Amino acid sequence: MATTLIKGGTVVSSTGRTEADILIDGEKVVALISPGTTPLGTIEADTVVDATGKYVIPGGIDAHTHFELPFGGTEASDTFETGTRAAAWGGTTTVVDFAVQTTGTKVEDGLAKWHAKAEGNCAIDYGFHQILGGVDEDSLKAMDRFVDEGITSYKMFMAYPGVFYSDDGQILRAMQKAADLGLLTMMHAENGPAIDVLAAQLVEAGKTTPYYHGIARAWQMEEEATHRAIMLGNLTGAPLYVVHVSAKQAVEQLAWARDKGQNVFGETCPQYLYLSLEEQLGASSKEWGDFEGAKWVCSTPLRSREEGHQDHMWQALRTNDLQMVSTDHCPFCMKGQKELGKEEFRKIPNGIGSVEHRMDLMYQGVVTGEITLERWVELTSTTPARMFGMYGAKGVVAPGADGDIVVYDPKGHTSISAKSHHMNMDHSAWEGFEIDGHVDTVLSRGKVIIDKGEYLGAKGDGKFVKRGLSQYLV
Repeated sequence: MATTLIKGGTVVSSTGRTEADILIDGEKVVALISPGTTPLGTIEADTVVDATGKYVIPGGIDAHTHFELPFGGTEASDTFETGTRAAAWGGTTTVVDFAVQTTGTKVEDGLAKWHAKAEGNCAIDYGFHQILGGVDEDSLKAMDRFVDEGITSYKMFMAYPGVFYSDDGQILRAMQKAADLGLLTMMHAENGPAIDVLAAQLVEAGKTTPYYHGIARAWQMEEEATHRAIMLGNLTGAPLYVVHVSAKQAVEQLAWARDKGQNVFGETCPQYLYLSLEEQLGASSKEWGDFEGAKWVCSTPLRSREEGHQDHMWQALRTNDLQMVSTDHCPFCMKGQKELGKEEFRKIPNGIGSVEHRMDLMYQGVVTGEITLERWVELTSTTPARMFGMYGAKGVVAPGADGDIVVYDPKGHTSISAKSHHMNMDHSAWEGFEIDGHVDTVLSRGKVIIDKGEYLGAKGDGKFVKRGLSQYLV
């Protein structure tokens, strides 16, 4: 098997940093070599990567993506091929996407469809969560079978009635099954029926621009649903993971439950750390006018900066009231997709594209002092691996781990723009963002797939990851 030596870098883990060279044999890390312990001349490697002056970290894990997701009369613009390739450019070496069951369809058919979409098309490794769009005897029985297939987490929605929505009774039944099996329940926590009423009232009042998407999905709707999910988890004993947390009040609910010892966890996304409802209101352009704000329509929505939501998200990441940062990557182009809602915000496909930028955006938080270097690695790689049953192979640079490694240059620079990104989108939610760092080299299972500004990987490099149960429970 081919060998690779990464030399001269600073290896950063979730617990510290050390100077070491890394030897990879085939797909696996086989040794970390401290300076002076082994003469480099005695190690013969087929490929040598010079990491002098740079950080060497475990490849990023984005545990919340939506490639090729049907939504709002269209489909997410990134395929598994384009989306995973863009992820690789940004230092992410594993994604966990969502196999979809919509209301009235069979859950096994949804999983089979997602396997067919991804197999042979991915640039990096991938796994699946399972969306349950309907809870019945068939879907509950399928949860038993899916464990053996490496699908150990599933997602439910308290929003989107008629598409994904589950009522409290359905959620209760699924959580009871999850508690029996040790599965992790992922929850989209917003009060969908109430939001639909608020949205209809706004449209009736003539308030139809993208800004009102966030007004309809008020923070009270997120806080209430988060509390309800926590209490259902408390009743059933099911571990709960709340996705895309955006409201500081929802974080307070998670912290309250965690302080009581409940297995409750939460993720946030870069958009909730950097972007705001006020900026969405002020967005306009010659081409799109007030509709420019559609670029930032996502659910949960952007929150008010004046109310302090963004600062609270950073604080929660520091205190571990939130454990992870994923992207909820769900890209739609403005032309032909977002513009479906040009006359009314309810018809705008919900989603922002960020899979390529998560590692950089979170590193900028290191630069500005929001988080430490070690916490950066923990939030973007180590905890996702532990939370979703991949740790040991993923999320760490250590003997026996997969050779998923990123060489990151803290002296480099990255300018984010639709002109240079690799996602299949005609715009960027992050246009003009400047990052004080740069992804230089990316290895996936020992193969160099990004180096010196060149993509060296190939369609089909990525393999399906059969995940175990969560390794993060208290």
